[in-house]
Amino acid sequence: MSVSTAAADQTVCAPLPVLGRDVTVPLVTGGEVAYAALDYAASAPALQRVWDDVAAYAPYYGSVHRGAGYLSQLSTDLFENARKAVAAFLGCRQDDQVVFTRSTTDSLNLLARALPADCQVFVFETEHHASLLPWQDARVSFLDAPRTPRQAVETLERALAERDPHGPALVCVTGASNVTGELWPVRELAAAAHAHGARIVLDAAQLAPHHPVDIRDLDVDWVAFSGHKLYAPFGSGVLAGRADWLRAAEPYLAGGGASRKVTRRTDGGVDVEWHDSAARHEAGSPNVIGAYSIASACKALTEAGWDTLVAREQHLVRTVREGLAEVPEVRILSLFGDDAPRVGVISFVVEGWNSSHFAAALSAEYGIGVRDGLFCAHPLVRTLLGSDPQNQGECGAPEAAPGEKSLNAIRVSFGAGTPDEHVARFVTAVKELVRDGAKWRYRTEDGRCVPAV
Repeated sequence: MSVSTAAADQTVCAPLPVLGRDVTVPLVTGGEVAYAALDYAASAPALQRVWDDVAAYAPYYGSVHRGAGYLSQLSTDLFENARKAVAAFLGCRQDDQVVFTRSTTDSLNLLARALPADCQVFVFETEHHASLLPWQDARVSFLDAPRTPRQAVETLERALAERDPHGPALVCVTGASNVTGELWPVRELAAAAHAHGARIVLDAAQLAPHHPVDIRDLDVDWVAFSGHKLYAPFGSGVLAGRADWLRAAEPYLAGGGASRKVTRRTDGGVDVEWHDSAARHEAGSPNVIGAYSIASACKALTEAGWDTLVAREQHLVRTVREGLAEVPEVRILSLFGDDAPRVGVISFVVEGWNSSHFAAALSAEYGIGVRDGLFCAHPLVRTLLGSDPQNQGECGAPEAAPGEKSLNAIRVSFGAGTPDEHVARFVTAVKELVRDGAKWRYRTEDGRCVPAV
């Protein structure tokens, strides 16, 4: 998978309108400034279009699948049409199911509960914890971090060749790293998995907001992503893909909506007939507003045009990377090298600075919001930083475990709603902090670096 060169040649468009674009925040040095939200990889601001759609629907909110009244019927239609919109956004196959969940983490835990008996799972150590940790009840093979896309495919092929070919197997892989932003060779990994009789689930949490995701084109079995990274508010997510394992598994949650028929037995117990549809794993009253907001975001991104969106984001990526390259003290973290295609997620360390201190100064003195730490991808960040001595400085992250270095990094991330000015301000701020140092004193409080008062 790579960003098309045609996209790079498109005229750069204006950012999409998002909530919070006019919010101002106080500076510790005095005055206020427009907030530069550069932590899209954690939670992207909601698109104004999505918010407007939700506000227009809110007065008509009703119980989904539960009532004969007009509002309930309207809400049910809206909920099921949202499912269809997500299926179209992902290029789902005719027999695929779209299950609404709470997040990517929830989606992958659901799939983990649906694994056939004695399933073996293969996952790279480079994954976000959402896709690294849910497989505790399966036989898990953790694969070492590759240093090239080709090495990733070769590592997986070797691991799959050594497995029992008669048992079920699943490969879990990210589409774009939440640490480095690098695109993974999803299509090639899917081909390797299928050649060895395994299935593959794509963690698209960081890919779907930045790049088109097509289940059929990538030939993956499932896709998982979160609404809050796709410019949609509220706690909602999606697991989409093949239905057979989902239909065969016990419901992820037991309760109303998942059950088609419940009867008492003569011995006093109950017999349950579960739904075979996506409802099997959607027990309880569903988050109809969350599902609708995801569908609205899917439509908004599609209508904006992926070629244009990708071209604009690549312009921002080049601006940041070229700006940071002018600062010798900055090292950008990468698995696959400088030429690897990537989305708008960049992590780095600054020589002589603790990353928490640097991020705190960006916020307090420049009104720039970034992320610092290990980004819920501890094995990957430790692999990238493990050989580097880290100086705690006067303000640092929590103490390391015995025998372990204190490792953390800074992550800047952006997307369809990011103004050029925010990126330019970030690059200027990095250069000024490295050159002149912080203007304020900072201290550690509850493991966080904060301005001293």
